[in-house]
Amino acid sequence: MRRIDLIEPFRVMQLLERAKQLEAEGQRIIHMEIGEPDFPTPEPVLEAARNHLATGDNFYTPSTGSPQLQQALADWYADEYDVQIAPERILITPGTSGAFSLIYAVLLDAGESVLLPDPGYPCQRNFVRLAGGEALNIPVGPETRYHLSAAHIADNWQQKTRAAVVINPGNPTGTLIEETELAAIASCCAEKGGYLISDEIYHGLTYGEKPPCALQGNHGDNREHTIVVNGFSKRWAMTGWRIGWVILPEDLIGAARRVMQNIFIAAPTISQFSAISALSSQREVEGMRIAYDTRRRYLLAALPKLGFDIVVEPQGAFYIYANVQKLSDDSRAFCWDMLEKVGVAITPGEDFGIHHAAEHVRFSYATSLDCLKEGMRRLEMPCKQVLMKNNTA
Repeated sequence: MRRIDLIEPFRVMQLLERAKQLEAEGQRIIHMEIGEPDFPTPEPVLEAARNHLATGDNFYTPSTGSPQLQQALADWYADEYDVQIAPERILITPGTSGAFSLIYAVLLDAGESVLLPDPGYPCQRNFVRLAGGEALNIPVGPETRYHLSAAHIADNWQQKTRAAVVINPGNPTGTLIEETELAAIASCCAEKGGYLISDEIYHGLTYGEKPPCALQGNHGDNREHTIVVNGFSKRWAMTGWRIGWVILPEDLIGAARRVMQNIFIAAPTISQFSAISALSSQREVEGMRIAYDTRRRYLLAALPKLGFDIVVEPQGAFYIYANVQKLSDDSRAFCWDMLEKVGVAITPGEDFGIHHAAEHVRFSYATSLDCLKEGMRRLEMPCKQVLMKNNTA
């Protein structure tokens, strides 16, 4: 089989396309399928972009990123996490997707593998496959809050395994890894001679507990075996700006620079200089976080009344991973049915893996509270009809 034939579609995009078609026909669709912030980019970022455009300096930056942004991020890590990171270890990428493509291009030779959680972010599998690697999808469940554990890594690490990936908070689940478990994972990867890749894109969007950076405190003991990915898309509502970063061990930077020079040239210049202002936009970011938490708490109360089971409460991101077994034994059919019948778009579990996928759906609350309430109103009748039918069967 050719490598490109292994690349799966991002199925939620197919559902989104149908939703857009229905909207074009005059229907109002409630979107709870896409993980894109509904807030505008903070005004300080927009102002920085306007100011930078006026300078006329929109040429390439160095491939690894603007030194000003690298230094700003190093200062931010010192303030946010009390972690000292040399600016040259922070490589600026066109979004976190660019960061992962870079990581796997540097790490993997053909046939080498990466451990991934199932369910998990679907594009990860395809990033690995595009680099010629093998994605080893490890079933995870409520007992580990849907995250890989050190035991998972020890049991599934193979001779050609190069890394294990954690996303904290998780997608599709919004759950956090226990802090002691994160340290154990980092140690296990180091002992195997591989790398922990920590996706921290949803840091700053948590509700109660603040997750540590994988380079922080005891977790940082294995920093030469730890890779951290983050970006501006989620926390700062900058999806279309395509700006992220990766913190690499020193021995990988030379190879990464060569890849970046050939593949990216550089991340978008205006996005890089605008992102510096994002790092100090704390008031705007906190306002978004509070709004997400209000939406989260609303859905946590509303969804169980309609028959959705939330086995593990999400503590971050803007997702709820819910069991639909009381309503359907086919979450794909259920999601398409709800879109066509009541105009509510939800993501089926199959987008995130195969482990109990047909039993789950993901709700995104990256939409207004009014839209969420309308979505619950529309779902109420069909869900209650199914529950009533099942209770009388």
